[in-house]
Amino acid sequence: MTVIVLTNCPVGLRGFLTRWLLEISAGVFIGSPSARIRDLLWNEVQQYAGQGRALLAHTTNNEQGFTFLTHDHAWHPADHEGLTLIRRPNPQDAASTTTPRKGWSNAARRRRHGRK
Repeated sequence: MTVIVLTNCPVGLRGFLTRWLLEISAGVFIGSPSARIRDLLWNEVQQYAGQGRALLAHTTNNEQGFTFLTHDHAWHPADHEGLTLIRRPNPQDAASTTTPRKGWSNAARRRRHGRK
């Protein structure tokens, strides 16, 4: 079983995938092509996705029973003790570029001086 999910990709790419897979929802394609055809389809998706994002999930002979690949996603597959998990970006990484304010917060000052 193969699933390809497209986000913000050209309509022509969606039309190309409908030759091999069934579009069950907007941008979600499912089917059972051979491994060779699946790899060729994924190469075409990567080449013609443009500014869009793509995700490929397919069955395989491993502990989870499936594997997945991503193209231009903020979330990336990460191997964790033989299991493939999705690593999401940490929103605090973007916020860490700003320097924190020094000193006590207003709430801490009020508590310290017994005010509410």
